[in-house]
Amino acid sequence: MIEQSSRAAPRKSELRTVMLSSYFGTTIEYYDFLIYTAAAALVFGKIFFGDVDPGVGTILAFATMLAGYLARPLGGVIFGLLGDKYGRRRILLVTLGITGAATGLIGVLPAYSTIGLWAPILLVTIRIIQGLAVGGDWGGSVSISVETAPTARRGFVASFVNMGAPSGSVLASAMLALFGLMPEDDFLAWGWRIPFLIGTVLTVIGLGIRMRMIESPLFAELQAKGEAKQKGAAPLRSVLTRHWRTVLICIAGTLSASANTGLLTSYGLTLATTTGGHTRSTALAALSLGAILQVALIPGCAHLSDRIGRRKVLMAGSALGAVAAFPVFWMIAAGPPVLLFTGFVLGLAIVQAAVYGPVAAFISEMFDTEHRYTGSSLAYQIGGTLGGGVIPLIAVTLAVGHGYPPIALMTAGSFLLGLLVIPFAREGTRRDLHQNQDKDQDGNETAATPSEPLRESPA
Repeated sequence: MIEQSSRAAPRKSELRTVMLSSYFGTTIEYYDFLIYTAAAALVFGKIFFGDVDPGVGTILAFATMLAGYLARPLGGVIFGLLGDKYGRRRILLVTLGITGAATGLIGVLPAYSTIGLWAPILLVTIRIIQGLAVGGDWGGSVSISVETAPTARRGFVASFVNMGAPSGSVLASAMLALFGLMPEDDFLAWGWRIPFLIGTVLTVIGLGIRMRMIESPLFAELQAKGEAKQKGAAPLRSVLTRHWRTVLICIAGTLSASANTGLLTSYGLTLATTTGGHTRSTALAALSLGAILQVALIPGCAHLSDRIGRRKVLMAGSALGAVAAFPVFWMIAAGPPVLLFTGFVLGLAIVQAAVYGPVAAFISEMFDTEHRYTGSSLAYQIGGTLGGGVIPLIAVTLAVGHGYPPIALMTAGSFLLGLLVIPFAREGTRRDLHQNQDKDQDGNETAATPSEPLRESPA
């Protein structure tokens, strides 16, 4: 009776709550994360790093941002292990709560002029804690989404997790643009703190939604069998020993999504306002339009992957991204507003949605229930750190004195890497997640099976 009830399909209202929770929670967390990024560029160098040269202060502020990125894979492992042992729902409540609390603390953190060196020390500490929590949330959100969704709709349901990233970006940009209209002295004195405090209010709303969310039916099935809590550290050991090739495939195949977003939202804005000669508001409007359209296109691309398979959609998006990289950055730098908006729509909406829409289901379907949270988190967060942190740093360094071609080359290269690697991933679109398909009869990993057909799961 236990197994039958655990396999019963969740009610539509329960599935909608999971989707809303995943979307709203991720939106809040990326809002918090991106508010920090923007504030690091605008005010943190002046507020938290004393009387150093303004350029040095900005560099130090961005170094604290990098600390948050570097903490994300570790957070993915820590919270992944806890989620695979104690359940997705309760850990997702913890990660969202920590992220919101960290955002609120930054909003009330005293300046360097008040507490001296404690200001940057506390800022870095809070940022690392925030990075740990953000790193631990994505894997749980996609795990509970694919484990709750019907097989034929897993990609669509899981895509609501990734819709939160561009939604958080739009919300953060709008909030900063609004408060950026304040007189500069007031903005530096207290205005920049308000978006952080609003983030805490949004977190309380998100926690209310997540508290109504059911636990993953597949995890509940493992728990009923007494298997989950007995695993201990087994998920991490399994991921690092038997499934390391799966992790590498996921990292290499999907880091282009993070690289493309990171380069367009950072260097793209700089390119538009310097080489392109656009105002900051025009550049932000083009960026926001691309992000809004991305939100609209992500579920469509994910739904298409439910129909024809994750690999086909990811490979098509990767091929388009490789071809479009140079035209996108050329249009952003060219000057006319119509090209600027076209560049951001092509790069940030069309290309990004094609590769980002299926990613949540693509990665999570690679792992079994007992280590899905850990494996998904580790793969995605390492790919996100490389694509969103390391690749933009290398690309911008190479671009000094050379303009945008090195940026476009790095972007195209990340898409080509995905195009080469994705065919070696197993197609999990119709996989029955109740069955352990990561090991053959000898206990060996079987992820790299490019010839596996797209087939219906057993009834």
